[in-house]
Amino acid sequence: MSQSGFRLTPYMKPSTDFSLRALYAALDAQRKARGLSWAQATREMHPKLKRPSTRPLSPSTVMGVRTKAAAEGDGVLAMLQWLNRTPESFIPGHKEKMDARLPDLPPGKVLRFDTKKIHAALNARRIERKMTWSQVAKEAGTATSTLTYLSKGTRVAFPGVMRIFKWLGHPAAHFTRASDF
Repeated sequence: MSQSGFRLTPYMKPSTDFSLRALYAALDAQRKARGLSWAQATREMHPKLKRPSTRPLSPSTVMGVRTKAAAEGDGVLAMLQWLNRTPESFIPGHKEKMDARLPDLPPGKVLRFDTKKIHAALNARRIERKMTWSQVAKEAGTATSTLTYLSKGTRVAFPGVMRIFKWLGHPAAHFTRASDF
C-alpha cells in the first residue's frame, strides 16, 4: 500500500514527486490542531510586508493545493515555512538532510526561489556533462522552456521545481533568498 492509502498494483509505481495532496493534508492538520480557520491560517503564512501592494496568499490558493496538479513555488514556500517542514519532506521515500532546512527569515521578509541561481547551477551542470537544454529537460522531467526561462527570473511551480533540484542533487533550500516582497 502507498503512503497515500491507495493499493498499488504490480504495474503501478509509487510517485517520487513532491505531493501537493500531502502538503494540503499537513496544512489542514496543523490548522485544525491550532483551532484556526483557513483565513486565519493563511494570514499567518503571509507576514506583513513593507509593500502594501504585495498580494498575500488567499485561502483559496492554499486550499487549492489539495486538487491542483501544480502550485506556484513562492506560495508553497510560505506554506512550508508555516509548517516548519522542508519541501523534500513531501517527497515519498526521501531521506532528510540537515542542510535541507529552509532558512529563518527576518521580520518583513518572504522566502522566494532564486531562479537565476537555479538556472546558473543547471547551466554549469549542463556544460560539465556536455548536454543540450533538451537533454537536461528530459532527464530532469520538465520542459526545456521551463529551464531556459529561469534565467529571466520567472516563477517556478511545484512539483516540477523539485524534479530540477533532484537532478541537480541539491535541496531546495540552496536556491532560496529572502525578499522584501
